[in-house]
Amino acid sequence: MKTKAAVAVLGLAAAAFAFPAAAQMSMSAGYVGGSIGQSKFKADCAGADCDTNDTSFRIFGGYQFTPNIAAELGYTDLGKLKVNVPPFGTGDIGVTAWDLSAVGLWPIGQFSILGRLGLARVDAKPGGIFSGDSETKNGVTWGLGGQYDFNRNLGIRVEFQRFKADAGGGDTADVDNLSLGVLWRFR
Repeated sequence: MKTKAAVAVLGLAAAAFAFPAAAQMSMSAGYVGGSIGQSKFKADCAGADCDTNDTSFRIFGGYQFTPNIAAELGYTDLGKLKVNVPPFGTGDIGVTAWDLSAVGLWPIGQFSILGRLGLARVDAKPGGIFSGDSETKNGVTWGLGGQYDFNRNLGIRVEFQRFKADAGGGDTADVDNLSLGVLWRFR
């Protein structure tokens, strides 16, 4: 009888100590965020004067299922590739993207290393001396970064993400985005 009572008391004590740890590990939550950064177009300008850098912004929302796995939907305005072709004039190609990604996180205290892999729908719209309709390309997007959580709701994120855009004539060009953002979890 004493053995059963001792096992019961030890079981209840273990459960009592495990409950706060389990509650602390619960990271399931929806979140929204935004970021601002710089995009770099990896385009071959073939002797023309190109400005391959521009300001970018991103808005995103997602759901973190566990401390290590999240799904995220985002919209990114990657800015414009600006080209000057003397004596013809100037033109630009504006690029935007929608992406759906799986995000993997490796938490180390309040800091997390993150990686993403997903699908992106990238729209390239010509302007200036470049004429024509917008061209859309579906492809893979990936990224790496870090995240710091100030508390259970508020965090900041630094991230590199790569997109593939249509460069015309069936060619593709990489667009890299380096950004700093903030996210808010709903808990």
